[in-house]
Amino acid sequence: MLRSTDGNRLVIKVAVPALLAALALGLTGCDSKGAEQANSAASSGPSVIAPGKPGEAAETLSAQDAQRRGADDKPNSADVRYAQMMIQHHEQALKMTGLAPEQAESGALKRLAERIAAAQGPEVAVMRGWLKQHGRGAEPEGHDGHEAMPGMASEAQLKSLRAARGKAFDTLFLKLMITHHQGAVTMATDVKSQGNDVQVEEMADDVIAQQTTEISRMRDMS
Repeated sequence: MLRSTDGNRLVIKVAVPALLAALALGLTGCDSKGAEQANSAASSGPSVIAPGKPGEAAETLSAQDAQRRGADDKPNSADVRYAQMMIQHHEQALKMTGLAPEQAESGALKRLAERIAAAQGPEVAVMRGWLKQHGRGAEPEGHDGHEAMPGMASEAQLKSLRAARGKAFDTLFLKLMITHHQGAVTMATDVKSQGNDVQVEEMADDVIAQQTTEISRMRDMS
């Protein structure tokens, strides 16, 4: 810096090159800091609100956590096995309810059988669609599905049900269907702890809620 006097005025002269260098340094520092902040924001991305499971609060996730969480929601072997086995489980229930209109004595039981069929028929279609979407077949793989499923009626029991009429049919139907529903609830409960797919978990929740209610109703009718 150079100082000179001109009459009553004080004139300050600054070396222009030094001033420009100082300004450039300051701007470079700002640009560097801004770039770091921008890069940090770009890498973290916007936050994502992830809804919680029933009874749980929602979570705020970073973009990276949300991406990892999405990858973790892919179906696993328990999800596939559940859908394949529950199709067979439901299809047996549909065979049993199909006998009620002609063979049952109780009107209440006939209506119950109709409601069971109305619920489980569409559920079979949804599970078949889910398996197809994920490139899997509807048949259980690597094992005898009937032996592995809780609550399934044996062929001898189904033969007795097909032969029964009137009150005898009602009594046997309720006994077999209560056991059948209990097996379905067990399967649904298991997949909720072992599976990984959100849609399968929702289907399992529906099975638990609906069939638990129907078990209570059938016990009252027994």
